[in-house]
Amino acid sequence: MPRAEVGTPKYIANKMKAKGLQKLRWYCQMCQKQCRDENGFKCHTMSESHQRQLLLFAENSKRYIDDFSFDFAKGYISILKRQFGGKRVNANRVYQEYISDRNHIHMNGTRWVTLTGFVKWLGGTGQAVVDETEKGWFITYIDRSPETVEKEEKKKRKLKMDKTDEEKTMEFIEKQVKFALENSGPPPESVYTELVRENEEEPLKLDLNLKIEKKLTASPVPLDKVFKRPADGATKSEIKKVKMDHRKKTALDEIKEEEEIKKEKQNRKDYWLVEGIVVKVMTKSLGEEYYKQKGVVREVIDRYAAIVKLLESGKKLKLDQQHLETVIPAIGKLVKVVNGAYRGETATLLSLDEKKYCVNIEIASGLLQGRKVNGVEYEDICKLQDA
Repeated sequence: MPRAEVGTPKYIANKMKAKGLQKLRWYCQMCQKQCRDENGFKCHTMSESHQRQLLLFAENSKRYIDDFSFDFAKGYISILKRQFGGKRVNANRVYQEYISDRNHIHMNGTRWVTLTGFVKWLGGTGQAVVDETEKGWFITYIDRSPETVEKEEKKKRKLKMDKTDEEKTMEFIEKQVKFALENSGPPPESVYTELVRENEEEPLKLDLNLKIEKKLTASPVPLDKVFKRPADGATKSEIKKVKMDHRKKTALDEIKEEEEIKKEKQNRKDYWLVEGIVVKVMTKSLGEEYYKQKGVVREVIDRYAAIVKLLESGKKLKLDQQHLETVIPAIGKLVKVVNGAYRGETATLLSLDEKKYCVNIEIASGLLQGRKVNGVEYEDICKLQDA
């Protein structure tokens, strides 16, 4: 039968049919050819080109099926991500959007027989959240792209930096109150007793004498109560400490305190990683073999991440500071002040106060060498590699 001439209604009708979707059972995925009817599909299967494609498929069928499956999943997830984002949507609706393209990969060429099997595979691999309802399978895309993860990290960093000094102080006070309540133990229980009258027959009498005047007499107060005096047999250092407690602050002391507060505000940051310090890995997401392993910070990346070389295995890991913890060395060893007023200074560890979770240090280098600093929190100092 001759072909329809160009421009005739028959020619236009044939072009419209070829453009749209047709029956899937007359489509050959290997040759990517769509036939219009059963006779045309039969002629195609008997053709030489189709036979060559079947021979290629027989040589490595698994590779072809995997390629088709990968392309199908990629196209489906692309539509789910672009059109619906993180919204919950019917899986069949996404599939209808996907097959609206005439040149899509057909499901009969993939390893999944049905759409349900494909949706379950997406849920099992963690690419989406799937749930079954009376109206069918619903799917929600999980965006784990590097751009989205980086955006979430930036939001968290911004929230950390937006915290004012007052909020940090309030958090510290709440921690101290909670710690004190835990150490004080349960409060004593009140004991209630029954009211018992000794003589029930005697009537009650109320003595309302409102004109009683009380004379206030000043009782002598011993000098020991007014001035704090050291106990008998006290050492010279204790006597000196008592005198220092009652001594008024001089102008120099007030200036020093103002400088300390100013330094604390300037040097207190939400990042603390420094090269050359020893840190501890505190995340289990990398596996039990790395949990609580100690390592040395070799390189700091964007202030909040670092390349850490483990001391035992020698392996290098890229970790965020929230997955790391400072290490406290033995008394007398060198430490690095990583946060607070004396940030960046090298100091010697003098003593530990385990109840208050703080340490006492002495600056070991620089212009402040020899200055002693008390009450430094554990998180503000870290062991040096050579210590």
